[in-house]
Amino acid sequence: MLEDILRERAKKLEAYKKIGNPYPARVARDATLAEVAEKFAKFEKSKKSVSLAGRILSLRDQGKIIFASVSDGTGKFQFVFKKEETENFDVVKQTFEAGDFAEATGRVFSTVRGEKSLLAKSARLIVKSLRPLPQEWFGLEDIESRLRQRYLDILLNPEVKETFVKKSLFWNEIRAYSKKAGYLEVETPVLEAVPGGADAEPFKTHHNALDTDFYMRISLELPLKKLLVAGYEKVFELGRIFRNEGVDREHLQDYTQMECYAAYEDYNDMMKFTEGLYKSAIKAVVGSLKTTFGGKTVDWGKKWPKLDYYELFEQETGLDLKKATRDELFQKAKTLGLEPERNLGRGRLIDVIFKKAARPKLWEPCFIINQPIDISPLAKRKEDEPDKVERFQIMAAGTEVGNGFSELNDPIDQRKRFEEQMRLRAEGDKEAQRLDEEFLLALEYGMPPSSGFGMSERLFAVIMDKPVRETVIFPLMKPR
Repeated sequence: MLEDILRERAKKLEAYKKIGNPYPARVARDATLAEVAEKFAKFEKSKKSVSLAGRILSLRDQGKIIFASVSDGTGKFQFVFKKEETENFDVVKQTFEAGDFAEATGRVFSTVRGEKSLLAKSARLIVKSLRPLPQEWFGLEDIESRLRQRYLDILLNPEVKETFVKKSLFWNEIRAYSKKAGYLEVETPVLEAVPGGADAEPFKTHHNALDTDFYMRISLELPLKKLLVAGYEKVFELGRIFRNEGVDREHLQDYTQMECYAAYEDYNDMMKFTEGLYKSAIKAVVGSLKTTFGGKTVDWGKKWPKLDYYELFEQETGLDLKKATRDELFQKAKTLGLEPERNLGRGRLIDVIFKKAARPKLWEPCFIINQPIDISPLAKRKEDEPDKVERFQIMAAGTEVGNGFSELNDPIDQRKRFEEQMRLRAEGDKEAQRLDEEFLLALEYGMPPSSGFGMSERLFAVIMDKPVRETVIFPLMKPR
């Protein structure tokens, strides 16, 4: 059936070519469809001829009159073609189809049913569509087809189109709020000799001109910290991150992340900033500070409490992290059905257990603070409790939606932690961090006491109540 439709469209294309160009470079358009709809009374009263253009979404052929629903991205309007009014009515009847882009010139009027319309004096094709829009022959319902042909998903589903309008608003508000707080927006390299700043496996690539292997960045952190060494007080970046790990409702391989760093501040200062940042962005996108996720309400408007990591861990697992051995943690992970690999270090075991046992129960927005040093190789130790660090994780709707620290700026301590990470890598932990001599060199020149923070587009997915992959315009897909 589809093959028949494609052949018929190809014939109509050839027929139209005999009388005109189906792909002209210029379009006569006096206004957008939204502008005409908004100022309809003015256009109707003037009785002047106006040229409009857009994609034909549907056609109703009633013999001597044809009604076309048209969209140009700003709104919808109706074009009306009449045999006694439209100069090239027969051409319209024989060659125009849903999916085509058309330009029409005429006067605006209201139909008997009160529908705002354009009565076409003349019309022409400005793009001939060689394939039918999906609803004409099979629909576009399964998620894989929708994501693979996202342009059709957006075209046919107003809700999807609106999602990405909101996503632009979301990042614009994050950017504006940060700048208002005194942060300078910067750009740092995507390719790195040593990937750092996060526990993740990187993508590897080769630079032909330098004949050197590089990695796609897994974080924005280390270059931004170097800028604090350079003398900038507050910096932030919105940029793409690349992590060669699994796909699920919360994870992607490439996504947008925001990270910011502030000199002369600690994690308490950063918690105040981020709570305001989130509330501002959510209010801008949703219109309120209450959202829904999985059928349950999340209230972002209350003051966010601070909960201790050690206390939560013991409450949900029965293990005291001050005393728990690696073997005890390994057995707990197995009990929880996690199937941990034998080479996982203590820190990784703590992290996966917490994500399984405690994190899903954290529904209302909160800060989890004072994490064990085992899971935080870039955070500053607490002076009164050196086995803990000055770190916070923002939790809501059973997941993590942000992460911040008082930043480690002691180059000797940092080297020791990097060396421990390298030991874990040697034992098989692919996500353990690498020792970065260039970053250590920068720290040796001195980085001021600082706080840092990172958030990804997972937050947007949560407030939209969608899997993160569905909030990306063109998510990476396996080739057909």
